[in-house]
Formats: sequence, C-alpha cells, structure tokens
Amino acid sequence: MKLVVFGATGGTGRCVVEQALASGHAVTAVVRDPEGLPLRHERLRVVRADVFQSAEIEPQIVGADAVLSALGPRTYRAETTVCSRAIESILGAMRETGVRRLACISAAPVGSVGKEDTLLYRFVARPLLRAVFKGLYEDLAVMEGEVRRSGIHWTIFRPPRLTDGPRTGRYRLGRDQNVVGGNSISRADLADAMLDSLEDPAAIRVTFGIGY
Repeated sequence: MKLVVFGATGGTGRCVVEQALASGHAVTAVVRDPEGLPLRHERLRVVRADVFQSAEIEPQIVGADAVLSALGPRTYRAETTVCSRAIESILGAMRETGVRRLACISAAPVGSVGKEDTLLYRFVARPLLRAVFKGLYEDLAVMEGEVRRSGIHWTIFRPPRLTDGPRTGRYRLGRDQNVVGGNSISRADLADAMLDSLEDPAAIRVTFGIGY
C-alpha cells in the first residue's frame, strides 16, 4: 500500500514508518523538520509540510491508500489544540483528494469508564490523569469527534502508558472499550496494531483500547 504518516518523528510514528517499510509498503512521512527522521529507504519519501495547512498536505496524500496519524503535543500539561487542529487539516486534505482510510491515536482516559474497568482505574487513575493532563485529553476528545463525523473509514486507538519496549504482537484489543488491566503498551506494538487495522474491514469505524 501507499501510506502517508503524520507524526513520523515521534516514537510511535517512527515505529509505524519502520514497520510499514519492513512490510513492503511505500511511505510518505510528512514532517515539520526532515532532520528529525534520519531514516533512508528506497520506498520512503520524507517531505516538509505544515500539518495545520490542508493546502500544504493535499499534494502529499494524493493517491494514498491510507493515512496514519501519530501526532501529539510536545508538552502534555499545557493547554493544547495540536491534535484537533491537525486532524481538521488532515481530514480536509483527505476529502479533497478522495483518500478514505485513516488510523489515528488518542488515549485511554479519553473514553468513558466501562463496567469492567477496575475500581482503582475508575476512582483513582482515570480522574487523576484527566486532572493532570486536562488540556491534552480535551483536545483528543475534540479530535475524536471530528474523525467520527468525517464519514471516512476511520480507526481510533486509545493506548494507555506508552513504552519503548519491543514489538511482541502479544497485545490485547478492546472494541469500543479499554483493555481491562492493560496499563501499558509499547510504541512498537501500537504501530503494529495500527498497520494491521488498515486491511481489516472489521476495524472500520471502531475505537480500540489496546494493552497487554
């Protein structure tokens, strides 16, 4: 497939690019600073563009089979609109170019509490996280809403704490709910799940919790 990756200079985004190339896909990495992605490959194209400007990113996604967004703010405690603003531009560019498939990253605390969630998560962990990172989760909730209203074939992933652990393939997915007891996931396994979802019809318009 021809894939376009946003957020490719981040930890998860780089894993997405590396795994996509290893699987034989052609990848366009849209970045603000190409020096932040020192990878070189015959099937990798690294382009500089402002993700907040649809007109700049439209030419980069023409002919793509899917778009993957691993975007996130540089700092997590400040008020931010990075993800919601970026997805608005990305969706606009996708509409203009006719690209229909999107996989993007949100976060576990954005979702509502499920009946299977532990008491510790319901009454301690989730309220604490949402208080400390209030701006981030509010921005991600707005992003999710924009994606759901877009009419495209989207998949949203809500990971818990991200680690730099290896790709194991032993993660669990929760369809429209968080993974009970899944308190962490490696960036490599999150990237693996995102790429797998692109060719899975059952993943279209689904929000996945993910964890070990």
